[in-house]
Amino acid sequence: MPHTSQDLPRPREPLEPMLLSALREGYGGGTLRADAVAGMTVAIVALPLSMAIAIASGVGPERGLFTAIVGGFLVACFGGSRYQIGGPAGAFIVLVAACVAQTGIAGLVLATFLSGVMLAVLGLARLGSYIRFMPYPVTVGFTTGSGVIIFVSQVKDMFGLTLPGGEPGPILPKLEALWAARESVTPVAVAVALATVVLIEAVKRFRPRWPSLLIGIAAVTAVSAVLGLPVETIASRFGALPRMLPTPALPEFSAQAVWAALPWAASFTLLGAIESLLSAMVADGMSGTQHRSNMELVAQGLANMGAALVGGFCVTGTIARTATNVRAGAQTPVAGMLHAVFVLAVMLIAAPLAGYIPLAALAGLLAIVAWNMIERHEFAALTRASKGDALVLWVTFLMVVFRDLAEGIVLGFALGGLVFIRHMSEMTRLHEAPAGPPEALPEITRQPHDVVTYRLHGAVFFGSVARLGTVLDRIAQRPRAVLLDVSDVSFIDSTGARMVQTLGQPLLRRGGELVIVGARPALAQSMRAQGVQAPQVRFAEVAAPGVQAPN
Repeated sequence: MPHTSQDLPRPREPLEPMLLSALREGYGGGTLRADAVAGMTVAIVALPLSMAIAIASGVGPERGLFTAIVGGFLVACFGGSRYQIGGPAGAFIVLVAACVAQTGIAGLVLATFLSGVMLAVLGLARLGSYIRFMPYPVTVGFTTGSGVIIFVSQVKDMFGLTLPGGEPGPILPKLEALWAARESVTPVAVAVALATVVLIEAVKRFRPRWPSLLIGIAAVTAVSAVLGLPVETIASRFGALPRMLPTPALPEFSAQAVWAALPWAASFTLLGAIESLLSAMVADGMSGTQHRSNMELVAQGLANMGAALVGGFCVTGTIARTATNVRAGAQTPVAGMLHAVFVLAVMLIAAPLAGYIPLAALAGLLAIVAWNMIERHEFAALTRASKGDALVLWVTFLMVVFRDLAEGIVLGFALGGLVFIRHMSEMTRLHEAPAGPPEALPEITRQPHDVVTYRLHGAVFFGSVARLGTVLDRIAQRPRAVLLDVSDVSFIDSTGARMVQTLGQPLLRRGGELVIVGARPALAQSMRAQGVQAPQVRFAEVAAPGVQAPN
C-alpha cells in the first residue's frame, strides 16, 4: 500500500546547538552588528531585572547578575533556539524563596546544580517534545498565580514597611503581617515606587523603542541620590556589589544535603522545562523559526550547572527578554551570548553605582512585571470557555497562590488529562448500521436478519470502554453474529482491544461469530498485536457498508 501523508516518518530533531547551524549559514559583519545591537538592548532590560528578581527571591542582587551572565551565555551558546535569552525569571521567585527559607543558600545552589543535571538528561533522552504538551489553562493558571504572589511579595518594599518578625512565605500569613505593619508605611518609599512605575509606563507609551526599565530605574536612582532621600538601597541592605565573577566551585554533595535539595531540584526542573520551551515557542511564533526542544533542555541543564558553579540560581528561558531580542533584530544566538558579555561589562565597570538603587524602585519594577504576568484577558476567556477548562484553570491558580507552585502545575496537568479523557470518551459513539455485504457475513449464516451491524466511531481506549462495554454486552446477547464496522475508529488501545475480544466470547459459545469489517491495515495490525484474534473474532477483508475498501 502506498504511503499517505500520515504514514510518512517524522524527521528526527537534531541534537545540535542552533549556534552551529547559524554559523554554517555564514556569519558576517552585518550579522554581528545586528546581534550586538540586540544583545545590548536585552542587556539593558536584563540588568535591573536580574537584580530585582534575585532580591525578591531572598538572595543577594549579585547572584542575579551571576545567573544572567553565566546562565545567559550558556543558554545562547548551546541552546536549540535561535533567539532564546536565559537568566533568572520571575516565575521562579516563589520557589527560590521557599527553597532558601528551608535549605539556605547552599541548598539553593545544590538544587540548581541537580536541576541542571535533570534537565540535561531530559534533553539527551529526547523528552522535550513531551514536555511541550502542557494544557493552556495550566500555563495561564500558574503564570497568573505567580504574578499575584510576586506582586504581594513587593508590597513590603514598595511601602517601606517594617516587619518585626520577618516576612512570612505563605501568602495568607504574609498578607496578615503586612496589614499588621501598616502603621510603619514610609511615604518616601511609596513616592519612589510610584515614580518608578509612572516613569517606566510613560516611556513605554510615548517612546516604546527606548529602554523603559533602565530609564525608570536610573532616573529615580539619580534623583534619590542627589536629594539624599531616606530610602533603603541595594548597598544599605546587601553591601557593595562584587566587580568580578567568583571562582567556580562545586556545591556540597553530602548525602543529607542532596536528599534535602532533591525535591526543590525536581520542582526547578519541571518549571524550568516548561518555562524555557514556552519561551522558545513564543520566539518561534514571532520569528517564523522552529526551535529544537531537546537541545534547548540540554542547554538549560548546562546553564543551571554553570550558574550553580558561580553561586547563581535557577536559569530558564525568559519570555520578555527573548521577545525583546527578537524585536531588537537579533539574527543568531550570538546576540544572547553578547547580552551576557554586556551585563558582565557593566558589573565590572559600574557595580558601585548599582548600590545606590532604591529597593522601592526595584519593587516598583517587579510590580510591573507581576502585573504583566497576570493574564487577565486569557483568564477571563478560559473561565467562560468550558467547565473543564475553567476547572483546570482555577484549581491550578488557587494551588499556586495558596499552596505550592509545583503542586499546582502537577495537579492542573492531571486534571487537564482527565478533562481530555472525558471529552474524548464522549466523542466515541456506537450506532446500528445497515447490514453488511453478503461476502462479509459469517460462514454460519448468509441470512442478514440473523446478523446485526454496528458502526464504531472515534478513539476506543480505556476512557470510553466502560460506556461502550455495557452497550456491546447487550448487543452480544441478541443476534447469532455481529458485524463491527471500525472504519471510523482512529485509535484503539489494549483496553479497547480486550473489550472487543471479550465481546466475541458469548457469541462463540452460542455458535455465533464476531466479524470486524472496515479495519484499515494499521488498525487491524494493532488490534491483532493486542490480542484480538480467532476464534472469538474474525477480520473480514472487505469494506464496511458505504466505505471504500482500503488500498
